[in-house]
Amino acid sequence: MFRQFEDVVLPHLDAAFNYARWLTKNDADAQDVVQDACVRALRFFSSLRDDDARAWLMTIVRNTWYSRFSGHGGSEPSVAFDEMRDHRTDKGLDPEALMLQRHAVDTVRRAIEELPDDFREVIVLRELEGMSYKDMAAVVGIPMGTVMSRLARGRERLLMILGSSAMMEGHRDVS
Repeated sequence: MFRQFEDVVLPHLDAAFNYARWLTKNDADAQDVVQDACVRALRFFSSLRDDDARAWLMTIVRNTWYSRFSGHGGSEPSVAFDEMRDHRTDKGLDPEALMLQRHAVDTVRRAIEELPDDFREVIVLRELEGMSYKDMAAVVGIPMGTVMSRLARGRERLLMILGSSAMMEGHRDVS
């Protein structure tokens, strides 16, 4: 059974950690959530009914996060979340372009972090993890129409945040 668990579930650990990091907003809590989720997944591995272990594991990660951090806002980040922790350079970009790229990534990351949990969650699952609407609905435990609605509203809010961020930067440049 353990060998089968390794083959079916462990390939999705990176996605689970990435998702947990967006939920918890820090690495240490994300590691704890994923570790607890893996223990639960192993314990309930027999309940996996289809071949979609990724959505199944992401659901367990989400439920673990909710049970661990009920109210999911009360935990202060103990380690800053840094999506750009891996600073390998793209050999094709000059230093200015690389700086602009890093700035853009950081701006989008901060904007995503400003979204309410329900919008941030679907944005991360769709745009960063590439999940289907059906899988997202299964992970979050809501109807597919609600997923699509939250995604649309989350994208609108993200654009508003990014727009106001760009305006603020424009004002800083003028000063």
